[in-house]
Amino acid sequence: MRLAARIDENQPEIVLALRKMGAGVTTLHSVGHGVSDILVSWRQRWFVMEIKNPTKPKADQELTKDQKVWIAEQKAPVYIVTSPLEAVTFMQMVKP
Repeated sequence: MRLAARIDENQPEIVLALRKMGAGVTTLHSVGHGVSDILVSWRQRWFVMEIKNPTKPKADQELTKDQKVWIAEQKAPVYIVTSPLEAVTFMQMVKP
């Protein structure tokens, strides 16, 4: 089991887009052990997001075994996003 994961190439642009819209973003990728990539605070609520890169081969876009286990253990949703537009659009749908 790998202790800390690398970031997806699209993570910096997704984080930047979320911050530009006013969301708070904490990166979690260095935690490893299947923990999702970012924690987003928006409109007084928390959202956990797993970032996947759509330019990678399909096999590399799948959740890892550790990610599946970690997500299954959570008592809240984990949202999978692939682009800045997808992440921002999702956050804009959250009602105040």
